[in-house]
Amino acid sequence: MSTQKRTVFYLSDRTGITVETLGHSLLTQFDGIEWEIINAPFLDTVEKAHAVLAQINHAVECDGQRPLVFSTLLKPDILDVIKQGNCRIFDFFETFIRSIEEELHQPFARMAGRSHGLQHHLSYFKRIAAINYVLAHDDGVSPQNFNEADIILIGVSRCGKTPTCLYLGLQYGIAAANYPLTPEDMPTMQLPKLLEPVRSKLFGLTLSPAQLYFIRQERRPNSPYASLTQCQQEIQWQELLFQSENIPYLDTTRISIEEISAIILNRCGLRRQLYG
Repeated sequence: MSTQKRTVFYLSDRTGITVETLGHSLLTQFDGIEWEIINAPFLDTVEKAHAVLAQINHAVECDGQRPLVFSTLLKPDILDVIKQGNCRIFDFFETFIRSIEEELHQPFARMAGRSHGLQHHLSYFKRIAAINYVLAHDDGVSPQNFNEADIILIGVSRCGKTPTCLYLGLQYGIAAANYPLTPEDMPTMQLPKLLEPVRSKLFGLTLSPAQLYFIRQERRPNSPYASLTQCQQEIQWQELLFQSENIPYLDTTRISIEEISAIILNRCGLRRQLYG
């Protein structure tokens, strides 16, 4: 399949996080396209809109095809400028807001930035507290406070514990700690003793030896730590440990951080702490 080149614009009068997330999710369903991505956050004046309009029309000249424009713009005068361009516009607010207004029998507020603002102060402070907890309990630090964790991820070095914990804290407000299983733990075939009191909070992460080998080679190339044999031994050992100790675990080889986090919450019965 030949690859075509197309340009996509993400336009917002605030951060652009929402429009890029939604637009990207839709575009992942289409193969064989090389996307040139142009973000235009804080598009809040007509002057800025005219500058983006020029970029849109320039993209047509470069690609030979009109660009896609995803928008969460709220000001009609700014959106009217963009509509002058040779582009296909997908306006998320226009698509959904009208039918919601009809159902709720009230007009929408036309206030930018609500989805990522500080209207929900409790959620905001829960997010900060969760992130602080994650950072303070990374890689086995301060295990005396593990009883305060919502979940404790365990696994061998470089299996994705830290980024998953950070995502759980940032997106869900989950106080997530993590603890590394090391080669020194292998001969005992038992959990480290300090994890016994928090056994109910443990969740294991594993992955294929080949993937672990690739990740470790990036970190410490050609070292014993990164050898394929070492990776195979550690993965085999930890999966046997998870099974013998009846610890739930997940193979993350082909799963994104977002999916890993959602699966963990679902399987462990954890509730999202952040709303709005």
